[in-house]
Amino acid sequence: MKRVLIATSLILIGVMIGWQTANWRQPDASAQSSANHAEGYVHERDADVARPGPAPHNGPGRSTGYSFFEKTSDFNFIFRKRVLHPGAAIGYHPQKEDEVYYLLSGAGVMQMNGKEFPVKAGDAILTRPGSSHGLKQTGKDDLALIIVYEKMN
Repeated sequence: MKRVLIATSLILIGVMIGWQTANWRQPDASAQSSANHAEGYVHERDADVARPGPAPHNGPGRSTGYSFFEKTSDFNFIFRKRVLHPGAAIGYHPQKEDEVYYLLSGAGVMQMNGKEFPVKAGDAILTRPGSSHGLKQTGKDDLALIIVYEKMN
């Protein structure tokens, strides 16, 4: 339960970060990130962490991944934004830990344990250990989501 609460909090923080990134500008984010870390927080921007490439888990199509706080020491969560471009999908795969998907924009089809259902912006999906899932972008717009899970050592 504690992990789910922490993950939910991280999702809300991610939504706020996305809103700030879209609506607020600050100078030189790279210089700020290292300076702010010493002050008790880390501030990163989409533009600094964006990595275009293939869709994850051998899914079809192209996506852009945004791995936030990847280089931050003693941070025990993976916090990512993923944008599935038209025709892309996160390949169907087994889940080893609790993982939360929160959809920011677009629409898609989620496959959970062999069953499919539509998903859209504002939906949150918690995948549990032992389940299997995949996510397919549908429509003409990108599907953007936040993904949060605990790092496994």
